[in-house]
Amino acid sequence: MAPRAYWTGQLRLSLVNIPIRLYPATSSERRIELHQIHEPSGKRIRYQKVAPGVGAVENEEITKGYEYEKGKYVLLDQKEIDELKLQAKQTIELVRFVDESDIDPRYFEKPYYLLPDGDLAEEGYAVMQKALAETKKVGVGQFILRGQGNIVAIKPCGRGLLLEVLRHAGEVRSADSFFKELPDFKVESEALDLAKELIERRAGKFEPEQFKDEYNEAMWELIHAKLEHRAPEILAEEQPTAKVINIMDALKKSVQQQGKAKGTPAAKRGAAAARTGNGKTTSRAAPKRKSA
Repeated sequence: MAPRAYWTGQLRLSLVNIPIRLYPATSSERRIELHQIHEPSGKRIRYQKVAPGVGAVENEEITKGYEYEKGKYVLLDQKEIDELKLQAKQTIELVRFVDESDIDPRYFEKPYYLLPDGDLAEEGYAVMQKALAETKKVGVGQFILRGQGNIVAIKPCGRGLLLEVLRHAGEVRSADSFFKELPDFKVESEALDLAKELIERRAGKFEPEQFKDEYNEAMWELIHAKLEHRAPEILAEEQPTAKVINIMDALKKSVQQQGKAKGTPAAKRGAAAARTGNGKTTSRAAPKRKSA
């Protein structure tokens, strides 16, 4: 069954309008959701919406408001908000095309998959996808999602298009205020060369599937142990053998260890497997979710 579209509207470039559908590109299924529980009774804690001096209130009695003075609000009915005559409510208009490297990574917030909405939209969608791919440009525009005005960047992703919601300028803090107090260290050339060598030896492609969430695995193990009335299997974390005092010594030892690791038969087999794409991890698999 196809997932339900998160948003539908139009992608506009000048006089070209392409009906589109938006789908979240990320999932939160891997997260373990913990609830607050009243320990003596084992009951889950629930929250009520209350008004001071009134008590609990029903949803139909709640409206929205803007606080213009302390304790004073302009009340806004949802119908009034929905009737705002904004063309951008159902339209993403591309107003600029930039290199992806021109967008500071701090501005990227959340990705969505962008698909054509209906057969008549497929040709325009394909033209837009191919044009962006061949010019190596990213389309920038604006639209409204869930009552919020958003800046967006649209770029090719495989055979389709990816929409990235961007943060507004006022949401990104200046780095200068954090880094201006850093002292000017004089870096020794030998230390810099060692650091570069260490980086080069660990250089490669970003493969997110190679990174496992050890905290998530440990949490599942704890949950399953509780359900099975046993002690959890605790994987001991390897502790550093000594406190790092001299950066030069630490870099030299790190480079030496990398060299030894590369020379071992296991390392050579791992490297060969990585080159052929047949490498497999041997880490303990994450416990499967169990129903209580």
